[in-house]
Amino acid sequence: MMSTQERLAQAADDYEEHLRSCRQCGAETMPCAVAKYLRRAHNNLLRAARRQQDAFHR
Repeated sequence: MMSTQERLAQAADDYEEHLRSCRQCGAETMPCAVAKYLRRAHNNLLRAARRQQDAFHR
């Protein structure tokens, strides 16, 4: 099972790789729906990691 940090890094890598390989994202200034989804998934994991870290430090 992946740690929170590993999942966060994987989500960031997936997003960046998509931006590099997607024709629509490369041709337009607005990201495509898949890029938006991947970014949202990354942001959700980031928020969860921060909440977990805050709970740990209390």
